[in-house]
Amino acid sequence: MRRSLVALGLLGAAAWALRDIPVAVGGRARGDRATRVARSPQFRDGRFRNRPTPTADRTPSATMAPATLGSTLREMALGKEQRTPLGDIPLVTPTIPAERAQGLHLTWYGHATVLVEIDGARILFDPVWSDRVSPSRLAGPRRLHRPPQPLSELPAVDAVVISHDHYDHLDLPTIRTLLRTQTAPIVVPLGIGAHLERWKVPADRIVELDWSESAEVAGITLTATPAQHFSGRLFARDRTLWTSWVAAGPVHRVFYTGDSGYFPGYAEIGAEHGPFDATLVQIGAYNNNWADIHMTPEEGLATHLDVDGGLLVPVHWATFNLATHPWTDPADRLWRAARAHGVPVAIPRPGERVDVHDPAPVDPWWQRLGAPSETPTRSSDTPTPELSTAKINTSSPTRSPS
Repeated sequence: MRRSLVALGLLGAAAWALRDIPVAVGGRARGDRATRVARSPQFRDGRFRNRPTPTADRTPSATMAPATLGSTLREMALGKEQRTPLGDIPLVTPTIPAERAQGLHLTWYGHATVLVEIDGARILFDPVWSDRVSPSRLAGPRRLHRPPQPLSELPAVDAVVISHDHYDHLDLPTIRTLLRTQTAPIVVPLGIGAHLERWKVPADRIVELDWSESAEVAGITLTATPAQHFSGRLFARDRTLWTSWVAAGPVHRVFYTGDSGYFPGYAEIGAEHGPFDATLVQIGAYNNNWADIHMTPEEGLATHLDVDGGLLVPVHWATFNLATHPWTDPADRLWRAARAHGVPVAIPRPGERVDVHDPAPVDPWWQRLGAPSETPTRSSDTPTPELSTAKINTSSPTRSPS
């Protein structure tokens, strides 16, 4: 009898843990949404595609060469790098004023989640408050620090903006909470509206954009701009688009890379939409085996210069262990490269609010949580690139075409 009760209990717990997985995977575009997807210049042969570049004319779903998969898995499982912090990551309770702030302020909540206060509006990029970035509550990369503020305490925002549909950028539980606590529209790349539709987001709160399309929210123009990445939840691949974003107000401009490899499109974005007062640049989760779809910190610096950025704020690091590099490496390498090339940078603690026009000096807080042998000089695999006229002359690792 006792064994039966235990078995039933375990079965019930498993059913509870698994019940959201089919919904978390999302939906597939149908009807008018599917028609819009099919008309996109980025959509060919049933999938969204990256633009061909000198370094990557690839099928986006092949994120790494098959020959490298085994070595990558061994490195993830057996590598000796210190990929988590040695101690508690210091958090700052966000201090967002009740009154709408003019000027430009950025609050990093960890990973790629940033609240941008721009010219009196509040734009929330890639909000993720869940404990794991996964469709399952029991598996997948887990947070290395708690969110610096409960999602329910977030001030009213004017738009929620998503870069692509990977779990560390589009999170079902977070979206569900925002539906209850906020009234803002959710601005997404083409195809992601099908996910939101399955999650019961009202149609009038979904704004879907293709590259070069814009929407105006609270006096801010949000423009979907190109990126070099891929998309997919569970087994579906490249049915939704991936983007970088421009947020342009009457006075200020911000550029967010989303997830992307380094590519010539950044110079084009800078020429069309720059200069920018600040950039939010992905610097973490890089590896030679997927160099086409995630940037190194040095490439992140080159991106900032390509788009003609002012203050560089690195994102996509510190919160989840998603690659094989040491936990401190992204910030160490970015800070060193920025100093070498005279680029102003802010590296806030999670929850810390940055005044773009008066940023605090960098305090290398992350270094106090690294292994003793990990110093800012350990990026031997990627030398700091030579930069000329705001372009990279890369000496980064040989890319594995995929």
